[in-house]
Amino acid sequence: MTQVSDIYPSGKVILREVGLRDGLQMVKQHPTTEDKKAWIQREFDAGVRCFELGSFLPAQKFPQFADIQELIDLVGTLDGAHGSALALNRRGAEAAVQSGVAEITAVLSASEAHSKANINRTRDQAVGEIEFLVDLAKSADHKPLVSVGIAMAFGCSISGDVDPETVLDLAARAFNAGVDVISLADTVGYAGPSEVATLCRAFTKAFPNRVFGIHLHDTRGLGLANALAAIQNGATIIDGATAGLGGCPFAPNATGNIVFEDLVFLCQKEGIETGIEINGLLKVRDVVQNSMPQEALYGSIAKAGLPRPTGLDGQ
Repeated sequence: MTQVSDIYPSGKVILREVGLRDGLQMVKQHPTTEDKKAWIQREFDAGVRCFELGSFLPAQKFPQFADIQELIDLVGTLDGAHGSALALNRRGAEAAVQSGVAEITAVLSASEAHSKANINRTRDQAVGEIEFLVDLAKSADHKPLVSVGIAMAFGCSISGDVDPETVLDLAARAFNAGVDVISLADTVGYAGPSEVATLCRAFTKAFPNRVFGIHLHDTRGLGLANALAAIQNGATIIDGATAGLGGCPFAPNATGNIVFEDLVFLCQKEGIETGIEINGLLKVRDVVQNSMPQEALYGSIAKAGLPRPTGLDGQ
């Protein structure tokens, strides 16, 4: 039985690559299964150990996730690798448990309007679905971890401001239901560093013995600043996507997730050990570029390269 501390040790920053799920949820074209396997293998070789692999959704409507079982099986062969996948309803939860994936993620929204628009359920109904998922997961032989992402935790593009107490109340309900890990999501890129720091401190105070994560979109250019604020205030699981892939139907004209390569560089500059080698990570972009040539790729490190010694010591 996998324990939370086995995957997400308390106090250790873990970078989770979500490009294969969040990064592909709105694309017009998507990588082949072999491309995805190369994506995972190159990232694993570079030191990445936590992957979000896709969603359990109908293959006819979401063909980009039709091969999720093959990806779960691949990650299961990589020593020390950990895969998670998203389940948005009971059918998805049942398929996720049957797949043997190590972690199943569900979504709660801090905004009632977004919850209804996104999953066609009220927040209370969504909590009930999570209780169902937890019971299902805990009765499975391999007992996968169950995690919850709290969407719109920093504001909603439909209903506006979100009260931090609403976020903390939803987190308490999720933990009481038996959820293992919670991630706070700036779904539409409304947050700034001070807001992120304040909510992360409040979360740490309310749930002092729980590891938690942050899921950030770089919609308004503050993603990396928000990531650092989160790390400095207790978040230890930080999501990012190769080349900043991703988007959100509720944030028109938005860019995607924070760029995973740039996130690794941020941690390197701040002296935070990730075990990930950036040059190796940059090789993944070739797979993405070749398999999805119409997709916009972002990233400052990919553009400018890593800093080099200037030979101008003392200047």
